[in-house]
Amino acid sequence: MKRSFTLGVILLLGACASNPHFEEANRLIAAGNREAALVQLEAAAKQNPNDPQILAALLRQRTIVVGEKIARGDAAMRAERFDDAEREYRAAVAADPDNQRAVIRLSDVRKAKESKKLMEQARAAFRKNDLAQAESRLQKVIAQSPSYPGARDLLRRVYEAQELAVPEPRLNPSLRKPVTLEFRDAKLRSVFDMLARTSGINFVFDRDVRQDSQITVFMRDTSLEDALKLILSTNQLDYKVLNQNSVLVYPNTPAKQKDYRELVVRSYYLSNADVKQAAAMVKSIAKTQDIFIDEKLNLMVVKDTPAAIRITDQLVRSLDLAQPEVMLEVEVLEISRTRLQSLGVQYPGSISLGTSNSTTTSSTTTTAGRALIDAPMFFTISDPAIVFNLQATVGKTNLLSNPRIRVKNREKANIMIGDKVPVFTSTAAANVGVSTSVSYLDVGLKLEVEPTIYRNDDVQIKLGLEVSNILEQVSSGGTNPSIAYRVGTRNANTVLQLHDGETQILGGLISDEDRKNSSRIPGLGDLPLLSRIFGSTTDNTAKTEIVLLITPRIVRNIVRPEGTPDELPFGTDASPGAGLRQIGDTKPGSLGVQSSTGTAPNALAELAPSGPAGVPPDAAAELSVAAPAQARLGTEFSLRVQAPAGLGLRDGFVEISYDPALVAPVGVSPPVPGRVQVPASALEGGVDVRFKALATAPASAQFAVANIELVDGSGFSVGMVAPPPTTVSLVQ
Repeated sequence: MKRSFTLGVILLLGACASNPHFEEANRLIAAGNREAALVQLEAAAKQNPNDPQILAALLRQRTIVVGEKIARGDAAMRAERFDDAEREYRAAVAADPDNQRAVIRLSDVRKAKESKKLMEQARAAFRKNDLAQAESRLQKVIAQSPSYPGARDLLRRVYEAQELAVPEPRLNPSLRKPVTLEFRDAKLRSVFDMLARTSGINFVFDRDVRQDSQITVFMRDTSLEDALKLILSTNQLDYKVLNQNSVLVYPNTPAKQKDYRELVVRSYYLSNADVKQAAAMVKSIAKTQDIFIDEKLNLMVVKDTPAAIRITDQLVRSLDLAQPEVMLEVEVLEISRTRLQSLGVQYPGSISLGTSNSTTTSSTTTTAGRALIDAPMFFTISDPAIVFNLQATVGKTNLLSNPRIRVKNREKANIMIGDKVPVFTSTAAANVGVSTSVSYLDVGLKLEVEPTIYRNDDVQIKLGLEVSNILEQVSSGGTNPSIAYRVGTRNANTVLQLHDGETQILGGLISDEDRKNSSRIPGLGDLPLLSRIFGSTTDNTAKTEIVLLITPRIVRNIVRPEGTPDELPFGTDASPGAGLRQIGDTKPGSLGVQSSTGTAPNALAELAPSGPAGVPPDAAAELSVAAPAQARLGTEFSLRVQAPAGLGLRDGFVEISYDPALVAPVGVSPPVPGRVQVPASALEGGVDVRFKALATAPASAQFAVANIELVDGSGFSVGMVAPPPTTVSLVQ
């Protein structure tokens, strides 16, 4: 059998050696040309299909080549070089058609190309305020490439823009007209009747509103909107805007808030933050109680008012950030120097007197403790009798370890470089015998680090270093000895703060050992000049030093999300996200509201009117909107918008509504279809807004003032009356 096995090995090696393709493949592998080597190995496998050595080499090289091509293809995909990625993946599939990773990657290239095209279309549509098309394109991108960079962020921005494009109902700008109110012990119904006649607002009251409660009001040159806020808040009432000229008034109680407060539901798929931590933050800050979490999906679903949801969005964006990471480059150097010198003459340490050294001894008789020896006596010493020691040994050792480890912020990392030494322990048990157990002792270099990364690219590192080595083996002795070891250790624990890329050297862990042993003849070896002749001296010097170099390199620091302010208006504790309870600027002594019977503050009679020059305090300027009576289909025409002179307009706009199916503004891309804004800077001199008739058949296009928000040079709101709608007939 031995001869048969030897013959088989010789034949196998001879077959491999006689295959020129296999020899060429080995040469190409040594030269680093793995792809050409793979071709040669495939040819060698065809020539010798049953050769296990060739097949093993073929599989190994095929795995390496395919892995390298997939890695290069992945890098090209991240850089969006899809042609290069497709070429690499095709080469990987050609090298190994059964490799599913390469096949899947090749199919992903087509999806990535289409996703890139859809993303470009979505960005272009978003820039043109075509939110519906942008959303449709982004939904397709996420459906086929869920992790495509930037797709989810752009979709979130589209959703935010859609919410702004469909604003909540707002009151007519005529509420900003300055008025003067003077009521003493009047019923609440009477005050609202006057407000309705003055502003044209329809007030609808909940059945639980006490309209017969008395109120005292003194207001001078205050807008109707501010007056409404003050009257409602001082009577524990709240309101909901139904449309631009209708308001629902209801008691500001928790039960009524539940009845009239609108709620929305939003889902948050968190990428980095813990869903439990996010839910706790939303409950404690936004006061939201209706929260559902799914730990498997890292999903949080929140139900609350739109205002509270906006606060939750900002909170989640501030929390859902990737944790900072740092790469720690560590170099550990152990420098060891040893010197051993042994000089002198080593004499025997003992002389013994006894019978012959042979194994056969004479008979002895012992009687009453006496020993009779019937044999000759001899002196005995060790062999050799004298040893001359002439030895000197010098050693120098450098042990270098250079590990690199990537660590998350405030997470511990451990490095162990060394051996696990077995320690045996024997235990005697009744009726069983002796049982032996083994445990393992870590001996070598142990390094424990815990980094803390700061925004200024500083890294604080808690560092613990331990270097241990076995000094000697210790046995407990006895019938069943236990084996242990005496271990020498050197430790260093510190906390240091380094900048990104800064290197710190920790040294001084020195072990310096100097031993001198002497073996000599008593008396003669103590003489100063004869100690080397009548004795032997051994000098042993050993010195080791541990040096640690550590360099932090920040891989990713804290990146603050865009659009998240440091300070966010919260509202009140009872109504998170509610608007600020503020009114416009007023003069001293011009306000006084008292919800029960009593004396109200005196209004100052000498207050001057705050309206624009030539306009009475209780009157408002009128906006002018003019357009031609007719316009031909397919042609352009102008809509003239003008405000009275002398108002000193500083900021704001006038919003004109129209039918986007009939006409469209020229040279303007409105954020909301059907509405175009005219800036305040052009109103006093008048501005022409160009429109084009889009209708395919004769029709009537109506233009109306939908919103007026104007501010004068002093920062006060300017009340302005909107004109009736203007109609333009579109004819052939």
